Parts: sequence; C-alpha cells; structure tokens
Amino acid sequence: MQTLKNSLLLKIILALVLGTLLGPYIPQWFGRLFSTFNDFFSELLNFLIPLIIAGLIIPSIGKLGQTAGKLLLATVLIAYGSTLFSGLLAYFSSTAIFPSLLAGQADQLKIAEVTRELTPYFSLEFPPLFGVMPALVFSFLFGIGLSQLSPMSTFGKLADDFETIITNLIQQLIIPLLPVFIFGIFLSMSYSGQVFTILNVFIKIIGVIFIMHVFLLVLQFCVAGLIAKKNPFTMLKTMLPAYFTALGTQSSAATIPITLKQTKSLGVKDDIANFSIPLCATIHLSGSMLKIVSCCIALMLIQGTSIDFVTFFGFILMLGVAMIAAPGVPGGAIMAAIGIIASMLGFDPEQQALMIALYIAMDSFGTAANVTGDGAIAVVLSKLFAKK
Repeated sequence: MQTLKNSLLLKIILALVLGTLLGPYIPQWFGRLFSTFNDFFSELLNFLIPLIIAGLIIPSIGKLGQTAGKLLLATVLIAYGSTLFSGLLAYFSSTAIFPSLLAGQADQLKIAEVTRELTPYFSLEFPPLFGVMPALVFSFLFGIGLSQLSPMSTFGKLADDFETIITNLIQQLIIPLLPVFIFGIFLSMSYSGQVFTILNVFIKIIGVIFIMHVFLLVLQFCVAGLIAKKNPFTMLKTMLPAYFTALGTQSSAATIPITLKQTKSLGVKDDIANFSIPLCATIHLSGSMLKIVSCCIALMLIQGTSIDFVTFFGFILMLGVAMIAAPGVPGGAIMAAIGIIASMLGFDPEQQALMIALYIAMDSFGTAANVTGDGAIAVVLSKLFAKK
C-alpha cells in the first residue's frame, strides 16, 4: 500500500508538470484525445461514486454496531465531534483567510477562460444507478440493520464481498487512471491559459492548510491535557513518531502499530488503547476533513461561487459520515467525498479533478494529523474510563 501511494503521488506530480509544460505546444487533435478520455472518465467516476459510498460505508457501520458498550459510544461521539470541529475550524479559517489571500484570482481565471479550449471528439453518458444522497441514506440504514445480524450472515458476507469489489475497483481502475485524468485536466488548462493561476492557488492553499493542521493538533492535545491533567506538548512530542510514520505511509491503517505503541507511552491503559486506536483509524478524520473543506472553499472563491454556511454545515455533517471507511483504501477519502462535493457544492468534473490533485498532494499531512489526534482521543478515553 505504501509503494502504491508513494508512486501515485509521484505520478500525479509528473502528470501535473507535463500537462502544464506541454499544454501551450500540443496540436489541438492531440489535446482532444485526452479531453475525450477525461469526459469518459468523469462519467465513469460519477457512475461509480454512489457504489463506492455504499460499498465502503455499509460494512463499516455494520462492524461498528457489532461492538457494544459505553466505550464504543464515547469513542464514536468524541471522534465524530473532533472531525466536525475540524470542518468548522476549516470553514471559518478559510473564509477569513482565503478571500484576501486569493484576491484577484477569479478575475484572472475568467480572462484565461475566454482564450481557447479542448473539446472531446465524442461523449458517452451512463448515469449512476442512484444518486449520492440516496446512497448515503441507504448505506446508513442498511449498515445499522446489518449490525444486528451475525457477521457470518448472508448479507454480512455479501457486504464484505461488495466492499472487496469496490476496493479493487478503486485500487486497480480508478487510482491507476487518475494521473492520466489529471494530466488531461492540466493539459487543457495550460492550453487555455488558466494553469498558472491554478498552480499559484495550489501553493497558497497548501501553506495555509499545513499551518491549520499544526494549530489543530496543538488544540487537540491542549484539550486532552486539560482533561487528563498532563502536559500537552510533552504528549504531542511523544506522538511524533506516529506523525512521521504517517507522513511516509499516507495510511491511518498502516500506521496503527506505531500509533498504538506511542499512545501506550502516553500512559493510556492497554485495553483502552487496543480498542480506541484501531477504531479511531477508521472514524477519526479531522485532518482529512480540514483539507477537503479548505480546498473546496478556495476553489469556490477563485471560481466566484457563493459560499453559504448552512450548505457547508450540512456538507460537513455528511462528509464526516461518508469518509468513515476511507482510511484503509488508497485515495478512499477523496473518492468517498467527491460525490457529495459534486452534489452538495456543485463541483464540475474539472473542479473535482483539482480537488483530487490537491488532496493527494497533501495526503500525508492529513493522514498524519488524523493518527496523531487519535492519541489525544485515547488519552481522554483513558481518563473517562480508567476506573471502569
């Protein structure tokens, strides 16, 4: 998994660079080939997104429900609350910082858009079997129902097999084709003259989000330190091996052994650490939430799209649920999120491609924030349940 993700990042960087450099010089017929591919890939992605949501969320909720007890409830509530808080922090920080930071980008983009463009040779349409919101509702309700059945039931096995199929589709079809898709997007933007505005935005967004990640981690450990009466900076220092491991693996699941070891070094009891860390690796996604919300706001600003808090609050609530099974799948978080990004925020295929490129470029930072914050949650749980 580590090799796959590292190679994916390199491929996407290469696709971005080549698309940017070649765009002004390619003949139109060549560019239209990639435009045709991108049109097909966008349709394929839209078709698969509801299936991806169902395939990842149903078994995850089903397995969560099979574990009973107050510790489970407390862990889920704290992890989901932390993820939602991260989304709100990202919203208010981004709406305060990005308008001035990205001032003038929308006008530059509009000027660039009127030059020339690459159109596909033909288009194929195959609408999804059902929409994103029905997929979320169905997944949630079916997952709850599944949690009442035995793991060896017919529907339990079916859900596990469906999850395997979806995971394979992501790993063997969607992920390998993403660099080609992003190459085509940046080729088209470079051809039309937009690309340098976008790259300038990328650099600014990544810098701001990294600073927000650091602030989020400090805040999480300050809260945990206040509850457990421990030094937050000493705890954060103890969790650094998990942070740097996650930078390399880009996977919450792959980092579990290190996260677990460092969490126990914080004084968390073995039974609580053994329960909470693997669970939080699946359901605690504060770093990923911060990334996605911030990137969405930045891209909406440069496109001149209005930003409404009520819409974004609903988006944050849904995103916290949609991503719960994503950390074990390469690119799973953005794949699970892209459907509601399109349906609730109105992102077109080009904006979705930019989101994917931005997310993967910062994937290691978001994952590192996720797993490091898991240690803070475990410390709080240890304080609450130590005597029990």
